[in-house]
Amino acid sequence: MNNKKSVSLFKALGDSTRLRIIDCIFYEAKSVNKISLETNISQSAISHQLKILRDVDIVRFEKRGKERNYYISDNHIKMIIDQVYEHVDECRWLNEKRIYT
Repeated sequence: MNNKKSVSLFKALGDSTRLRIIDCIFYEAKSVNKISLETNISQSAISHQLKILRDVDIVRFEKRGKERNYYISDNHIKMIIDQVYEHVDECRWLNEKRIYT
């Protein structure tokens, strides 16, 4: 197991802007322009964040003419994201239940 690479992956996922980008491309590949329009984040900020996500192989791109369409690299990443959101929802539910009991 490579702890350094694992830490880099979790650090990349630990940013709200990058999570917004991941959510935006979760189901389909999109260009920087389309991601920018859908997230209301500047294209330069999107490009910067995508570089970080590419460096740890969370996202990849396919070229179509001059345009690059970014997508989630594989199902492992999608499963990690799903598990994180599921965990957060479960914790929220448990905390609410504790408050009312």
